[in-house]
Amino acid sequence: FFLKTRGSDSMAAVNDKRTLYVGGLEDTVTAESLRAVFVPFGEVLEIGLPIDQTSQKHKGFAFVQFETADDAQDAVDNMDGSELFGRVLKVNVSKPQALKGAGHRPVWEADADTFYQHGDKQEVEEEVVEKWRTGRDEAAA
Repeated sequence: FFLKTRGSDSMAAVNDKRTLYVGGLEDTVTAESLRAVFVPFGEVLEIGLPIDQTSQKHKGFAFVQFETADDAQDAVDNMDGSELFGRVLKVNVSKPQALKGAGHRPVWEADADTFYQHGDKQEVEEEVVEKWRTGRDEAAA
């Protein structure tokens, strides 16, 4: 769950270097306070604060999406290692989630059955390694 501001679409699954990960947030940080901190670097389109289901508080990190990649890079250059509400921030370009739906399972588990169902294990292994390396399924491409 995200506490989002402005915009109805969820943040893009593939990062185009406009979305930043902001870690090390203190409990009282809000989307509004993050917007105030990051808006000097450019137009902030959206802020996502993942909420813990149990405590109903944010998880200590956020995603900030800028209008341009240059604005996002300016924010990284200026805010990484800075202090907010007594906590040192970790700010970097967000990495896309590699395997949607994999959850907390090992990356190799999703393709384990494939190895046991095919006779040519070397060919299957190469396909799985290529899919993992490129982050996409050839059949879906």
